[in-house]
Amino acid sequence: MALTDLTGPGLATLFNLGGRVVGPAVNRFITLNPEELESAARRRTGLDDFGDADFRPALRELLGSCEREADLNLVGRLAARSDAARILRNRLRLQEDRRRNPEIPAQVIRRPLFVVGLPRSGTTLLHRLLSQDPANRVPLTWESMLPSPPPERATYLTDRRIEFAERQVGWFLRMAPGFQRIHPVGARLAEECVMLMSHSFASYQFDTMYRIPAYQAWLDRQDLSGPYRIHHQLLQQLQWKCPGERWVLKSPNHIFSLPALAATYPELGLIWTHRSPADVIPSLSSLYTELRRVFSDSVEALRTGPEVTRVWADGLARGLAALDRGVVPPGRVLHLHYKDLAADAVGTVRRLYAHFDLPFTPAFEQRLRAFLLEFPRGKYGRHDYSLAEFGLEEEEERERYRGYCERFGIGWR
Repeated sequence: MALTDLTGPGLATLFNLGGRVVGPAVNRFITLNPEELESAARRRTGLDDFGDADFRPALRELLGSCEREADLNLVGRLAARSDAARILRNRLRLQEDRRRNPEIPAQVIRRPLFVVGLPRSGTTLLHRLLSQDPANRVPLTWESMLPSPPPERATYLTDRRIEFAERQVGWFLRMAPGFQRIHPVGARLAEECVMLMSHSFASYQFDTMYRIPAYQAWLDRQDLSGPYRIHHQLLQQLQWKCPGERWVLKSPNHIFSLPALAATYPELGLIWTHRSPADVIPSLSSLYTELRRVFSDSVEALRTGPEVTRVWADGLARGLAALDRGVVPPGRVLHLHYKDLAADAVGTVRRLYAHFDLPFTPAFEQRLRAFLLEFPRGKYGRHDYSLAEFGLEEEEERERYRGYCERFGIGWR
């Protein structure tokens, strides 16, 4: 199925028609002013401590770039404002939780595992497979979206925030009816780290949603030690009353900042998935295009592809260079190929557990097989794509990723 078949009118189109009728007045009523949003968060919560102030430059860059570059429609302005407001309230409540409960900042994050690699290379599948092990703690969408108060084991499956997250996910899927075919979402599904990192406002999540090249360029120049600090605080928050034997976390975006990640979690294990860029880049361009079209009416697939491949080729180079410098000891890095995961998911996970000396129990294997039966590949429909429909030339992309493919023995087709 081509991308054009995925992008039906949906609720977003109808909603944005109303926004175009109202016109420029929308910008006056749905403002993206950082100081105003901070004041509103203080009034709403009755709190004043946002924690480290290094989020403010990031918030200004993000909202400024959204205002100048993203060409937001009505849905986009509402989403940008709503997300920023929610994150600011979360920061206030997080600091209050830490002040009232000194046990939270005393939490130790021991030997976490991070799944990384190019997007669309099996990172989500592997993360959700690993979430089937009861010993593994993964952040779920609902608790990543609303981490305060700290979740409790007794109500973890019935927490009232789950209903809120389900409504948000349902709203989004009505706006982007084809997105579930590209990337399944749900309130109770394992969530990747970009949602946690968004609490610093320095997160690659935002570039996926909006075309904001100035913000992306700014982010690429930053030392992300501060954003990883709040990532660490959020893990402490979530594990306080709901611990596991280990955290299993996932985000392709960690390859941009492995030194900061490794400095924050010196005991980490790294699982790097690999897949041909011939499949990854058009699939990822499709995801960006589908998502950005919810928030802007001027998204062009032919412009998205070249932007996506430049960003991720750079991230790949930075991540591999960090590995070559030894920021993570080689014995704590495992490289996996998507084709092996697709052909034998259980066997691949078994090999992963052997590498990190973890117990692969019969109960876990049974849950893995049940998950694979419940969520077979293509459950939500086929997602087909090509380099050409996103303005990419086959030979140019082959040359761009030649070194990567040769290093890991990845066939182009």
